[in-house]
Amino acid sequence: MIRTDAPLTVDQRAVAAVRAFNRNYTRTIGVLGDGLLGTAYSLTEARILFELAAVAAADVVDLRRSLGLDAGYMSRILNRFEDKGLVARTRSDIDGRKQVVTLTDAGRTVFAELDDLSRTDAAKLLEPHSPITRARLVEAMHTIERILDRPADAPAVVLRDPRPGDYGWVIQRNAVLYAQQFGWNADYEHLVTRIVAEFLNSHDPQREHAWIAEYDGVPVGSVFCVTEDDRTARLRLLLVEPTARGVGVGSALVDQCLRFARQSGYAEMVLWTNDCLESARHIYERAGFELTESNPHRSFGVDLVGQTWRLPL
Repeated sequence: MIRTDAPLTVDQRAVAAVRAFNRNYTRTIGVLGDGLLGTAYSLTEARILFELAAVAAADVVDLRRSLGLDAGYMSRILNRFEDKGLVARTRSDIDGRKQVVTLTDAGRTVFAELDDLSRTDAAKLLEPHSPITRARLVEAMHTIERILDRPADAPAVVLRDPRPGDYGWVIQRNAVLYAQQFGWNADYEHLVTRIVAEFLNSHDPQREHAWIAEYDGVPVGSVFCVTEDDRTARLRLLLVEPTARGVGVGSALVDQCLRFARQSGYAEMVLWTNDCLESARHIYERAGFELTESNPHRSFGVDLVGQTWRLPL
């Protein structure tokens, strides 16, 4: 049975984007024709030959499951390979109930030809582009692999200390995101630069800290805890990338900031934000902060309403 009901929890624009990418990419790499790269072998057949070339012998059931193939389809392909003298099937020496398959010398020759064609085709795809563009493309491919191959039980959000380069990333992403989303000018970038520079120059590691949030190995957020006075900590520069919103990044950063402040002996935490930052305000409210002051002002080239939020620790 073919299912036609799309998952209702997935943004249909994202679904359309994935489908468009698949259509374009399958055309680009030439797998829509009768044979892969002009050969007599389909993409599936070439993939099976590739898997068999990587091992001395493969359990047929394990091979089928690893490739997600139907048992009947797999059997028909192996039958064709066997008729052409490309593979040999025997019973397992360890378990006679199992069947193993190996490439013959003729099979290895065919694989070598396909492998060479594939390498040449990939090189032709990359050749017109600059080294920088090639590196971006390869990194984008690694990103797709990391996201789609990540185990379901892997931690989605990881908080860590900043590394070299992260403070510059905090400044750059704050400036870009708030300019894009709210039209803030370079005054905001200057403010963020000053806050980060002050932290780097004089923060007390026992009482002040910064965290970077990673999702699938990529920085997607940050937050700073700094001293307001002896009894009060200030939460600053909470940032969550738009692509990472809704997966708990902001809440994880705020919760970590609160834990650190309590462990450091502060009695209260305070923060200043603006009313247009609705997503951040919802995070603060869920964490227990209360709005204590609200004042209109003009900053960063726009009219805003500044808000002070406080939370007893």
